[in-house]
Amino acid sequence: MSTRTFLPGPRISNLVVALGVGALGWATYLRYGVLEQSAVGQACASVVTGTCRVRAATLSLIEVSAFGIAALILAALHLVRPSVSLFTLALMASAMGVVFYNANTAGLAIGLLLISFARSWRAPA
Repeated sequence: MSTRTFLPGPRISNLVVALGVGALGWATYLRYGVLEQSAVGQACASVVTGTCRVRAATLSLIEVSAFGIAALILAALHLVRPSVSLFTLALMASAMGVVFYNANTAGLAIGLLLISFARSWRAPA
């Protein structure tokens, strides 16, 4: 088997970029449209809707830095055993972590993802 550096093909790269941008867009909408709006917080105090449940779940995940920790774990796993699916999940988690106030651990995960491009990768047979 030949070894090469980790570099997905054009079709997979397009999918990875689309999923990463989608995660970044969702996180940005959720942060600026739902979490930081005082009107949404006041409305959620009186009536519980689906948006309020998502808001409460996201706030509880932010408190424990879940997005940044997940991004760091996935990026470390990807560095040890490269895979396109691990790379995609780590990219999505780190994009959400940067937007959701977990920039320290998510930034470290992004650094590990960048290092993974230089690491040799055994192509599937």
